[in-house]
Amino acid sequence: MARQKKLIPLDENWGRALAVVAHPDDLEYGAASAVARWTSQGKQINYLMVSRGEAGIDSMPPEETGRLREEEERTSARLVGVDTVEFLDYPDGVIEYGLPLRRDIARAIRKHRPHVLITLNFQLTWGGPELNMADHRWVGLAVLDASRDAANRWIFPELLQEGLQPWGGVRMVCISGSPQADHAVDVSDFLVKGIASLKAHKAYIENLSGEFDPEAFLRNNASATGKRFGCQYAVGFEVMKI
Repeated sequence: MARQKKLIPLDENWGRALAVVAHPDDLEYGAASAVARWTSQGKQINYLMVSRGEAGIDSMPPEETGRLREEEERTSARLVGVDTVEFLDYPDGVIEYGLPLRRDIARAIRKHRPHVLITLNFQLTWGGPELNMADHRWVGLAVLDASRDAANRWIFPELLQEGLQPWGGVRMVCISGSPQADHAVDVSDFLVKGIASLKAHKAYIENLSGEFDPEAFLRNNASATGKRFGCQYAVGFEVMKI
């Protein structure tokens, strides 16, 4: 087996970030621990969920599931210092890449004016044989493209009519869960908050097939990343410069 490269410290010289993912709970499988670190530094982090995750619980009607998962996400976000959680209401499970999605994410970027975007792995797999679902793939790609769309006044000019001026201040996109992670953040002092944020998705986790231990999952992943980074616990990110 090839030896994994040592991870590089992620640049933390910025003040605002917008996290854009497909579903409630996507950020809590790792990135939320880093978010807890960043909010403790005084950084402003806002969340944008493309769907409400309404197709995520087989035994529950989508309308009820969507309301429940929205509530769980808002609770989860507060545990790591995030007060603003917005939802785009795209249909869970059948999100499509396209101009409407790019425009809606570009709108949010112009509104929140982040220096950093955070999203989830959009590769075909997680680094092994397990397929990464389409919603994650399309949202991640749309985030990358919207980061440029938001800076160009001649792309989606209708946003100008909404009073949203171009924003070219996005410096990088940090991709959580990527098998191509090249940077990391030390979360040794913040993993407990990350664990609490994942546990806040109680109804969803209880309806997962098989046994799932949120604390063991996060500790094992953060420990493995920490060994590559040279600390107890770390969260890895693939970083793309804009």
